[in-house]
Amino acid sequence: MDEEYDAIVLGTGLKECIISGMLSVSGKKVLHIDRNNYYGGESASLTPLEQLYEKFHGANAKPQPEMGRGRDWNVDLIPKFLMANGPLVKLLIHTGVTRYLEFKSIEASFVVKGGKIYKVPADEMEALATSLMGMFEKRRFKKFLVWVQQFDENKEDTWQGLDPHNNTMQQVYDKFGLDENTADFTGHALALYRDDEHKNQPFAPAVEKIRLYSDSLARYGKSPYLYPLYGLGELPQGFARLSAIYGGTYMLDKPVDEIVIENGKAVGVKCGDEVVRGKQIYCDPSYAKDRVKKTGQVVRAICLLNHPIPNTNDAQSCQIIIPQKQVGRHYDIYISCCSQTNMVTPKGWYLAMVSTTVETSNPEAEVLPGLQLLGPIAEKFIQISDVYEPSDLGADSQIFISRSYDATTHFETTCKDVLDLFQRGTTKEFDFTNITHLSLNDQE
Repeated sequence: MDEEYDAIVLGTGLKECIISGMLSVSGKKVLHIDRNNYYGGESASLTPLEQLYEKFHGANAKPQPEMGRGRDWNVDLIPKFLMANGPLVKLLIHTGVTRYLEFKSIEASFVVKGGKIYKVPADEMEALATSLMGMFEKRRFKKFLVWVQQFDENKEDTWQGLDPHNNTMQQVYDKFGLDENTADFTGHALALYRDDEHKNQPFAPAVEKIRLYSDSLARYGKSPYLYPLYGLGELPQGFARLSAIYGGTYMLDKPVDEIVIENGKAVGVKCGDEVVRGKQIYCDPSYAKDRVKKTGQVVRAICLLNHPIPNTNDAQSCQIIIPQKQVGRHYDIYISCCSQTNMVTPKGWYLAMVSTTVETSNPEAEVLPGLQLLGPIAEKFIQISDVYEPSDLGADSQIFISRSYDATTHFETTCKDVLDLFQRGTTKEFDFTNITHLSLNDQE
């Protein structure tokens, strides 16, 4: 291994795989290493089911016989759905990795109000039919959605007296006469904000996010979300194949002892007795512990169910968001659910995940409002993970570290971080106009 690489990527988590693909496609010579003998790092997909039991309950733990064949389970430790029209799907198409993956639409998107589950109304028809609000509020909400669809930051005649530079999102809600509940689910279930900070900020980004939701919904019809068949574990493997086409090298089960620094700048990594040289290092926080800071924790409960989630019309897959105000919290609670239609469980079984950002010293109690919506739980696995972000942004050291995964059940924040990594590493923003075809249909 005498050659020098343009970039060495450490860890095969989702973010690392996407950045590796982006660098490869832009002509960089990439070496991708993982100390584990499996893909995915913290965001791995565990199969067979026995692996999940061993990870959480020790070497001798075994699933119940009625849980079917272990190989029919693909359990994502950090399941996240993709917004059909979102930047991540565009990145995946851009890198060409979609040739190796098949996506399926998630059936429904729900929001919780007063302890009850409601379908998220995302277009004018649904807005008028929903029981989430009264008749007059529906009309006001419909007007708001129509305005969102035609709003253009560059055309003042679409602003309707609201200035995207000076008016806040709260002022938009006020102008359309939307009550607090409507503002709540708009901000959290449509724009996918995790807290209420966005209400006090200029409104253009929030309007953009709501439009992304409805554009994504328009693509596939049931919900705005997609998910790869067999779970997210397929993504890193797709990227490994892609990387090989571009001359990149993947190595699993390769111990990484340290990042080698000369004159304050990374020049490679030390693996046992050998040093592999590289101009830049991209990695997850676990490979550069002295250059990250802990910013909080996420609690995730993986639940195995032998029935669909109650009150979701027997949805075979769905996302449910509990806005923080509904349960007196600062951060939302997220629930994702998949089943055999996504090839992640045997027939008749469902895989649900409840997650949130930790706010108290009793994280397990914090996911209770979510667990209570699931009905009887056959088995649950609780995981509390520290969240890190880089304290060194890499401009001098040339070490570019990703952030840990947050509690959301969608990819919007993950994608933002990947684009930020790309910009820090290459000193220029990723140009989406280079992506020529923007449809998954050629694989469907």
